[in-house]
Amino acid sequence: MQNVEQDLRLEAALALLERQSLEAVKVIDTRGEVIGILTRQEVESAAELKERLALSNQRGSSTGKNATEVGANPASDLLAQVPTQRLLDALHDGVYITDGRGVTVAINQAYERITGLKRSDVLGHHMQELVRRGYISKSVSLEVIRDGKPVTLVQSLRDGRKILVSGLPMLAHDGTLSHVVTSVRDITELLRAKHAQEQLRQLHSLHDTYSVSSGTDEQSLELVTSDATADCFALAERVAATDVKVLIQGETGTGKTLLARYLHEHSTRAEGVFLELNCAALPEGLLEAELFGYAPGAFTGANARGKQGLLDVANGGTLFLDEIGDLPLSLQAKLLKVVEEQRFMPVGGTELRRTNVRLLIASHHDLAARVKEGRFREDLYYRLSVVPITLPPLRERRSEVIPLLQHYLRHFCQRHALVRRLDPEVLELLGGHAWPGNIRELINLVERLVVTTTNEVITSDVLPAEYLAAHASSGWDDSMILGAITAPEDGTQERTLKEHIEALERRLIEQALEKHRTTRAAAASLGINQSTLVKKMQKFTHTP
Repeated sequence: MQNVEQDLRLEAALALLERQSLEAVKVIDTRGEVIGILTRQEVESAAELKERLALSNQRGSSTGKNATEVGANPASDLLAQVPTQRLLDALHDGVYITDGRGVTVAINQAYERITGLKRSDVLGHHMQELVRRGYISKSVSLEVIRDGKPVTLVQSLRDGRKILVSGLPMLAHDGTLSHVVTSVRDITELLRAKHAQEQLRQLHSLHDTYSVSSGTDEQSLELVTSDATADCFALAERVAATDVKVLIQGETGTGKTLLARYLHEHSTRAEGVFLELNCAALPEGLLEAELFGYAPGAFTGANARGKQGLLDVANGGTLFLDEIGDLPLSLQAKLLKVVEEQRFMPVGGTELRRTNVRLLIASHHDLAARVKEGRFREDLYYRLSVVPITLPPLRERRSEVIPLLQHYLRHFCQRHALVRRLDPEVLELLGGHAWPGNIRELINLVERLVVTTTNEVITSDVLPAEYLAAHASSGWDDSMILGAITAPEDGTQERTLKEHIEALERRLIEQALEKHRTTRAAAASLGINQSTLVKKMQKFTHTP
């Protein structure tokens, strides 16, 4: 709201309001302190009154009367003919007037409309008495009487509405306080709009933080569905249309989030939100606040207006709780109430809230074992594992590896605007890898290769050592090694240690070449550079 000085002329004030399309301005004194609020309606009323006074003076002149005959102050004479209460009731804002002691002497109709209080409720009553009775939360008039200067604050009414109150002291001729005039404006709807905007911002923030992008299109689903996982997705499709609790288990990175998203998108809640919360990623206090939300002022540093939790945000949709096995026991008790009654208590709240959310649960832990260890509630376990689904690790789903490699190669090439392709030897090596980190490990490796390789073709020499080690002794056992270092059959002198090592090295290289066909692949399987392998082959060629 714009400020104007108290000596601003009426014409200038009206022009300012018109030019900037303002409905009100703050009036400040020479010290820069706010002494009141001036509305457009009040300015227009004053301008109309000025015109009427000017017209009256013209009429007086036309009849031969001068200013002395009609009075020294024609405006004062005209205003004196209008009852004070009518003037107050013509104002759009509420007006509340007390005497210098704090006793109510007048209010206008706008004040009655804004606050719901009647003249009979407040006239003749001291402000302290009205505060004590609960009509208002605090008195601006008493603040003005105490400080002797203008005061503006927000009051709370008995029905919960908020009003902006500005009090201005009026002094008598001797400088003593004669009255306190207070202007009142209802700001309940403004505060509600601001609160709604804040809540919407919180909702967007929570949704952006915990939402999971769709990833169950037909192409990606085919990539992670082999004979080993087909039964898992078939069972998920059968139970998706119900609200039955599903417990998804499997090692980290096996695709539990993808299966949860598949359940959501094939349910009746597909149009609702799908949010994911990793129970192992947050400390207990923050995890509770994010899941259940908190009431205003629940703890030091909390948002003054409170915060909605994921159980509120996901209402009507699906909430996926990953790593449920790491949920603290204290929060397991609160979650049990959600599972049983669809109700929960926000942090610092006093009333239970209802939610209509489908819970999907996942964990890489053996929850049954954690129940025996006393680290997971038995009653919660049996309520959550109505339909258990276990995803096998990637090492048991070999047919998925090559399609996944090719899929994520295209994905990251597009993301980073690069052209890359995998050498067949690399596909062979990675196809036999154990993938202890499962699909997540595969995704990370592909992106690493795409962005770090300088050539278009990704060859085995850029693979990390751990992806070559498993093939370095491929096809060899103890008997083969002993066979390579046995004494010559022709009865010649027994070999030295160096000769035994060279014989073993030669046989290893020959076997690798026979199996892999190319020197590059053979070198990769042995964990050496191609150039080293070629040099050794040349050496063996010149050695009898």
